[in-house]
Amino acid sequence: MTGTEDGTGADRIRVLIADDQMMVREGFSVLLGAMPGIEVVGEAVNGREAVAKVAGLRPDVVLMDIRMPELNGIEATREIVAADTDTRVLVLTTFDLDEYVYEALRAGASGFLLKDASARQLADGVRVVASGEALLAPTVTRRLISEFAKLGAAESKAPAVTQLGDLTERETEVLVLIAQGRSNAEIAAHLVVAESTIKTHVSRILVKLGLRDRTQAAVFAYEARLVTPS
Repeated sequence: MTGTEDGTGADRIRVLIADDQMMVREGFSVLLGAMPGIEVVGEAVNGREAVAKVAGLRPDVVLMDIRMPELNGIEATREIVAADTDTRVLVLTTFDLDEYVYEALRAGASGFLLKDASARQLADGVRVVASGEALLAPTVTRRLISEFAKLGAAESKAPAVTQLGDLTERETEVLVLIAQGRSNAEIAAHLVVAESTIKTHVSRILVKLGLRDRTQAAVFAYEARLVTPS
């Protein structure tokens, strides 16, 4: 997280809100603006504007609607990730089982939230994504990834076996647990090791597989058939 000083010595998470509905943008702006440690630095009315504003403002997190004119949220997410910035994308959707959400996760989004999320859930989601984690813990997120990994696996080739071969046995085990939605602390407890050890494993997994974050790691695990969608 980059952020800016908020006057108390703590970093503020800088957020860009991308949605074609003015009421949604204004509503989220008000909700997040009232939360400590979070600053809304801009708004975008379509995907093309979102990409341009990310380049200029360098926010920590983008709240990205999927269905927008000119450039949809999936393509905008792909362009933002391809630009190799530190900006994380948190997808906004109306329906929890939205096939487009899965495509956005494959494009590099770090997680998703429903548009009817509470102010606390919204702020917590922004903080989790800004910290480099992924929104994988909620049951609905695991269900979404499980369901649409089936579609993704059917539509594309499974990851190369050589990529999986680069992982150690323990790293493969950690990757499976990531895909199950477990946090570093939960994985550490399960494997009876220090949390710092798990963080090291996660970092190595991402580097070896060329992945951006835990969300992409989870999608990779499903598409590589390491985890069977339930």
